[in-house]
Amino acid sequence: MSFVHLHCHSEYSLLDGANRIDDLIHRALEFEQPALAITDHGNLHAAWEFQEKANKAGIKPIIGMEAYVAPGDRRNRDREGNRKPYYHLILLAKNTVGYKNLVKLSSLSYTEGFYSRPRVDRELLAKYREGIVVSSACMAGEIATHLLSDNWAAAREAASWYANTFPDYYLEVQAHDSENQEELNRRVFRLAEELGIPVVATNDAHFLRAEDHEAHDVLLCIGLGKDHAATDRMRYNEGLYFKNAGEIAASFPGRSDVLENTLRIGDEAGIEFSKKYQVPAFPLPAGARSENELLLALAEKGAIERYGDPLPANVRERLDYELGVITKTGYSGYFLIVEDFIRAAREKGIPVGPGRGSVTGSLVAYALRISDIDPLRFDLLFERFLNPERVSMPDIDVDFCMERRGEVIDYVREKYGRDSVGQIITFGTLKSRAAVKDVGRTLGFTPGETDALAKLIPNHPNFSLTVREAIDRVPEVGKLYREDERYRELLDFAMALEGLSRHAGVHAAGVVIAPGPLDDYVPICTQSSKGSGAGQAGEDTVVVTQYDMNALEHVGMLKMDFLGLTTLTVIDDTLKSIRARTGSAPDLDSLPLEDDATYRMLRAGKTAGVFQFESPLATDMVRSMRADRFDDLVASNALMRPGPLDAGMHKVYCRRKRGEEPVAYLLPELSDILRDT
Repeated sequence: MSFVHLHCHSEYSLLDGANRIDDLIHRALEFEQPALAITDHGNLHAAWEFQEKANKAGIKPIIGMEAYVAPGDRRNRDREGNRKPYYHLILLAKNTVGYKNLVKLSSLSYTEGFYSRPRVDRELLAKYREGIVVSSACMAGEIATHLLSDNWAAAREAASWYANTFPDYYLEVQAHDSENQEELNRRVFRLAEELGIPVVATNDAHFLRAEDHEAHDVLLCIGLGKDHAATDRMRYNEGLYFKNAGEIAASFPGRSDVLENTLRIGDEAGIEFSKKYQVPAFPLPAGARSENELLLALAEKGAIERYGDPLPANVRERLDYELGVITKTGYSGYFLIVEDFIRAAREKGIPVGPGRGSVTGSLVAYALRISDIDPLRFDLLFERFLNPERVSMPDIDVDFCMERRGEVIDYVREKYGRDSVGQIITFGTLKSRAAVKDVGRTLGFTPGETDALAKLIPNHPNFSLTVREAIDRVPEVGKLYREDERYRELLDFAMALEGLSRHAGVHAAGVVIAPGPLDDYVPICTQSSKGSGAGQAGEDTVVVTQYDMNALEHVGMLKMDFLGLTTLTVIDDTLKSIRARTGSAPDLDSLPLEDDATYRMLRAGKTAGVFQFESPLATDMVRSMRADRFDDLVASNALMRPGPLDAGMHKVYCRRKRGEEPVAYLLPELSDILRDT
């Protein structure tokens, strides 16, 4: 008989689950299990990535979470005596309706019920019950808590309420040897027989294999801030790993039904996910009949202001071509939204950058003043931004003054609805150096010891090593690993945990705008507003999506980068200071790009305060190539990437620029295309 894991934690049960999604899928395939559920603590962070990878691998994904349920009203923040502030409960999406309800429950647990943990209550569970499969969870579940305290009346009441509320409700037994688990299983079977409720077997898997228990224990210590040697800390049973059907069945002899029920749930569950672009409608002003019509009018007006009337033939041809692509692909509203908040920022006196990235290749963006870079002058390609042969959501990054970026986000919130706009979550991971420091701290190493070891592991933009690679390629690290048992233990644990998600944060720039309430489309949560640049006065938290930027792109959400740039703030303050002293200030839009004095200063290495040219690498490159034109600065920026740096392309460019190496082309026809670079 096979089996389906319905209670399983991934690395997104942060610092509690040690299972990587790929590893879980591969293990389930190895055990020939037809489906798999991921049920992280209170969140759906893994959902989209999991379903994509599982479907690709040929295993059915079941989207779920281990919810926290308030004992009373979710909004009540008062703790009553020794009463728990929450119980655990497994929720699984049976179908598309169930997935949408799961998204609502997870979102509302943060926005309405957060107290120590994101909590739902019976009111929300009853409201969003359709399409949800429920099981009673672990020893921290409500029914388990009552059974272990011999409160059978409360256990019966809770089980009866869930069974009456959810057509697919199961009591849960688990196949490990944690203290009291065997007795709890007996009591669950007795209650199930008494009330006629079916039972499922799970294993609350927190790590992949039995031998991963110690590494998981170290991860738990990192999360709890405890020493590994401490005796007064929480420990998990070594049996909480991803077991096969035989291992599960061995814990429940004569009860094949508890495995069969998992297969039935897996067979009945099924959600069809598809990508559909979710672009909000732009509020049209009086007189405008459509987004396309408004965009054409604004672009025409802006182009005439930029190039004169009548438009030159090449401008007219490029403008008409771009507008045809934009309107055909349905992105008129997207352009109007961006143009609107940039114009609003300028009207408020908020410094806005001249443009960055592929959007500078769009003449329509130049006409709308989304960008101040003329794509015709610099021979920039529109197709890098929006290719009619490969339609994908365009990407416009906008720089704002660091100090006033939050005002622009607030403007967008007010215009499109505060519940339709959110920021984007990010996940910090245990990278090589961080893994060494965190593991070392729990194992009792001094900060000096872990810092010294971490510094031996290269971690540069163009050269970084994993812990495993450092052992093999850095002699000092390899020697410690081979000859010192303490360091070998540290490095073994660091290798096991490296790459796992460590904590959640707020993306420095990302903002998502939905056509309606954000939690109608993706799950949301709350994060501290500290450092987000968008929290209003008095706000301690900001709303962020539970999906990261990659998942949001796959979902089809409209995401934008509102970048807070200190350089813009410094420039604005400088211009204000000059104007206050002299009565006037330079017009940045009219400054020439061929000023010899500027290039002499840069070649002399005086790059402090120059955006993207402050680093020693950039300063050295500008001096080495003897930069004397704007294209040299463009080339420097492009060459300061890991790929070109690793290939030594920056050195080739500098030698050829200085005339020390001949320029050669594979074909003569490439000369006109590549001459400038």
